[in-house]
Amino acid sequence: MSSDKAVSEHYVHGDLLKAIQAALPKLGKTTDTITIEDLAPIDEFHIGGRQATENFLSQLNFSEKEHLLDVGCGLGGASRYISNKYSNLVTGIDLTDEYIKTGNVLSRWVDLDNNVSLHQGSALSMPFQDKSFDGAFMLHVGMNIENKDQLFTEIYRVLKPGALLGVYDVMQENDGELIYPVPWATDESTSHLVAPSQYKQALEKAGFEVLKENNRRDFALEFFKALREKTEASGGPPPLGLHTLMQESTAVKIKNMIHNITEGYISPVEIIANKI
Repeated sequence: MSSDKAVSEHYVHGDLLKAIQAALPKLGKTTDTITIEDLAPIDEFHIGGRQATENFLSQLNFSEKEHLLDVGCGLGGASRYISNKYSNLVTGIDLTDEYIKTGNVLSRWVDLDNNVSLHQGSALSMPFQDKSFDGAFMLHVGMNIENKDQLFTEIYRVLKPGALLGVYDVMQENDGELIYPVPWATDESTSHLVAPSQYKQALEKAGFEVLKENNRRDFALEFFKALREKTEASGGPPPLGLHTLMQESTAVKIKNMIHNITEGYISPVEIIANKI
């Protein structure tokens, strides 16, 4: 099986749109009244959810006239968030066809389909012209991509000079035996974790200037603690959440990820870079 196919199949739900629709009555919502805030628990499939997205994107200072690229967009949650908040045009690309089809429906539900366009494809070979975008971001994507050099070379190609790129990925902190499965991989065959230094090296090799690096380990552990307390207090998970995406494997994947972060093997890290 090709690496792309294995990564894509890891994320396939099978009936994701129906699962989301089934949760709407429990939220007291319909497809006409659902908001991006209602969708946030499922839309933001990365450590820290919407809170992490807000912190991350606030550092990029994108202006509303800019056309942005969401690399590895998943369901397009971050694309919808930034388009709704800043009125940007956002184009997303992701390997998993089910996520793209579902994400485009969600954009229609919240009346953002004119501003947000999601496409199925590989971040290593994007169907976009050179210098098409004014800025780009990726949230929890690089863990599934072995060739970081090709990834950042391709992103560099489609960005205009002076454009900012924000990366928020799980990265390797120290050597150690990771416990699988985790949200992005069932086993190590599709998990390609490297250290922040290797990200920066790949970015600089592609032509970017690295401006900032933030380790978000403490934030991640606080986030998971708060999430656990909230779930226990309400007697179970909310109608929509990470469990909607990962189904019966959710608990073990989250538990393993928290263990790997607590042990100091991995951390979510933000890197901000500029196309010179």
